[in-house]
Amino acid sequence: MTSAALARAPTRRRSFNPWIVAAAVVVPTFMEVLDTTIANVALRYIAGGLSASVNDSEWVITSYLAANATILPISGWLSNRLGRRNYFLISIAVFTIASGLCGVAGSLEELILFRVIQGLAGGGLQPSSQGILIDAFPPEKQGSAMTLFAIAGLIAPVIGPTLGGYLTVFYEWRWIFYINLPVGALGCLVCYLVVEDPPYLKETRAELLSRPFRFDYLGLSLLIMAVTCWEILLSKGQEWDWYADPTWRAQSMAIVFVLALTALIVHELRTPDPVVNLRPLADRNFAACSLIVFSVYGILYATSTTLPGLLQTLFGYDAYASGLVLSPSGIGSVLMLLTAGFLLGRGTDARWLILAGLILMAAGNYWMSVMNLAISPYQVIWPRVVTFMGISLIFAPLTVAAFQGVPQQYRGAAVGLFALLRNEGGSVGTSLAKTLAQRRSQFHSARLGEFIDPLNPQVQEFLNQGQSLFRSETGDPVGSSLMSLQALEALRDQQAASLAYFDDFWLFSVLSLSLIGLIFFMRRSVAEKGAHIGAE
Repeated sequence: MTSAALARAPTRRRSFNPWIVAAAVVVPTFMEVLDTTIANVALRYIAGGLSASVNDSEWVITSYLAANATILPISGWLSNRLGRRNYFLISIAVFTIASGLCGVAGSLEELILFRVIQGLAGGGLQPSSQGILIDAFPPEKQGSAMTLFAIAGLIAPVIGPTLGGYLTVFYEWRWIFYINLPVGALGCLVCYLVVEDPPYLKETRAELLSRPFRFDYLGLSLLIMAVTCWEILLSKGQEWDWYADPTWRAQSMAIVFVLALTALIVHELRTPDPVVNLRPLADRNFAACSLIVFSVYGILYATSTTLPGLLQTLFGYDAYASGLVLSPSGIGSVLMLLTAGFLLGRGTDARWLILAGLILMAAGNYWMSVMNLAISPYQVIWPRVVTFMGISLIFAPLTVAAFQGVPQQYRGAAVGLFALLRNEGGSVGTSLAKTLAQRRSQFHSARLGEFIDPLNPQVQEFLNQGQSLFRSETGDPVGSSLMSLQALEALRDQQAASLAYFDDFWLFSVLSLSLIGLIFFMRRSVAEKGAHIGAE
């Protein structure tokens, strides 16, 4: 029997309840998204354990993100060739094995290599699980299905720093990788039992296998070049001083990225079998939703790195304590995800849910931008909850609106492209937040320094009180004068850093509001019973 006939042969597999399928595929996806943030708080522990510098340990994050981003856009092609179920199971198995290898790595070079393998395998989990959910549920239930997927996509980055901090502080950094082993093994077994490919995918695979094998090697090479340069530039740009880098590392990366990306777009639009299919972007709903998800995930990851930085540097929290402050936002997120799924199931237009979510995001970030260093942990929790309620309200409606007008034959490519833009948004947001905080800190330090001079009576009063205090403790008049000046400098730097962090949140608020205009370019998006995803 030929491969085409085998693919068309009726299956004896029994269909499972869609909710069982959803639970099975969401767990591995949650595990993969968790690994994008769980290692962030452990970098200095990893560096110490492997005798490396903290700057070099950042490659643990960069290598994973670059590998993850490389595989995402071609996940649709791999699913069609291998079969989505087979590809999903292979991704889980390789990701789990690579996680164990990361845990036993004896050097930083070994850890980076295993993280690349982990990222390549993990890149197939998000788009595959999303495609499985879309096909497993009828159109009127897809809002609820995307709610489950949103739990993996949104709650995992929230839990990641907290869980990573707990495991690192109370056990060892290697456990942030070992924790994937039982979850991955169980997930692989359950998915093997309950996941199956729909008929249209089997027909597509059979058709592909009946043709001569053709692969877009040039497109893949350009993609790897563009993504690698992009991730390295985002990760190391601030350290290299961006375009003022005297060694031209940042400039070279930027030039290669622009040239590779331009060549990739031109090539992929002209080739009949592109490795990255850009044609789904012709649908205006998908294009608008892609830009929104890129920006929303940028804000999600930016706030998830900015707030812990604020708490750990200016408030003296350790990784675990700062994670505890961030955790309550997950409760609000789950409640809002369930609300969004319920409203979508009742026929609510997804555009208005996206609008409400963007307004909540803007309000939560603006709330953070007007705070000060006298706040308590309790006062940090609520604006964080509001922000994540907004992000959670957006996710499921955004996914429904994005794919409602995409033709079925482009669905696999669209899911991979959507996941790529979502992940790249997180990388851009993290880099932007870090760069803005450092640059604005320098700006505020210079501006605050303009008012620190001997003729300012408040400055004189502060120095006199400081000298008296330090003289009483040390008995050294000269040393007490220097210590009072150092205390004034430390206070200036602390205030400058706080203003820089609050500027970050102000920018996130403005960006959230600016996305509202895209909603009015979208078509009405309602998950109606009897509708077909991909129908035009």
